[in-house]
Amino acid sequence: MTNTRVQVGTAAGSAAVAGAGAAGTGATGPTGAGSVSPTGAAATTGRGTPATGGIRKAAAPASAGSLGGIGLVLAGVLSVQFGSAAAALLFPRAGALGVVALRVTIAAVLLLVVCRPRLRGHSRTDWAVVGAFGLALGGMNVLFYQAIDRIPLGPAVTLEVLGPLLLSVVTARRAASLVWAGMAFAGVFLLGQGSFGELSLAGAAFALGAGAMWAAYIVFSSRAGARFPRLDGLALAMGVAALVSLPLGIGAAGTTLLEPEVLGIGLAVALLSSGVPYTLELLALRRLPAATFAVLMSLAPAVAALAGFLVLGQTLSALQCVAIALVVGASAGAVRAGGAGRK
Repeated sequence: MTNTRVQVGTAAGSAAVAGAGAAGTGATGPTGAGSVSPTGAAATTGRGTPATGGIRKAAAPASAGSLGGIGLVLAGVLSVQFGSAAAALLFPRAGALGVVALRVTIAAVLLLVVCRPRLRGHSRTDWAVVGAFGLALGGMNVLFYQAIDRIPLGPAVTLEVLGPLLLSVVTARRAASLVWAGMAFAGVFLLGQGSFGELSLAGAAFALGAGAMWAAYIVFSSRAGARFPRLDGLALAMGVAALVSLPLGIGAAGTTLLEPEVLGIGLAVALLSSGVPYTLELLALRRLPAATFAVLMSLAPAVAALAGFLVLGQTLSALQCVAIALVVGASAGAVRAGGAGRK
């Protein structure tokens, strides 16, 4: 799923909100869960849709424009999560690694063609940042798709969002942040009550690993945004992620990746997880305050559970639904607490 990097000065600390889009999943991230970088220089929404700079702070969300912005955000979250669900449909044919290779490579080609990043004039440090950014982006997607190959989409996104949430708590350095962290871990505890066995420990571990990569993605996204103009850093990082994931996908799926139907679904996954949410989120950020945007993005685990149910027939117990609700509430609370700390 590419994640959206938005130049917004929101909450102090990276507010974790679970994109679907995979990648991207906002769109480079696998889930599309949104988050705000610790420095406030570059925020990522969702598994990585690219964002442009200088989003102005919107007025109070009471106008029709704000209501329209809310609709755009929710539509973007739906697109990302249903993109992830569509990706899971390809697993029997291309495998998780094959699907990651398709999604990341197609997204990289689109970004490189549209952005045409300049390759000359960058220092070794610049390239090191882009390399780390790309490795975090590629690792995030590979681990997330391994997770949803083993456990339902909703719990996978719920566990993954803990990475950005912990980053938010650490960078906020506020006592209230500990309350939201405790709430999130209570949700994970409930998720594990009689259900981690059903979910599989391997799947849960992959989801947590994807969350760690997501936190690294946020950090390096911010650094790349400070060193490269426009979306050049993201485009180059996506290229690095493609170089990492494509050999793995070819090794796992071989010539299956070239079948017209597989390529078609792969293109649809890339668009649902990257192109569509990217556009919708940028439009929404022109109408909504950044904090409101981030809180809405916190709904991603719940939307992921809905997508898993409607597309993949994945059902959750009442306890698992409560667990997801706790993590959603903790993500939204962390965003609000961080925003209050800046006032």
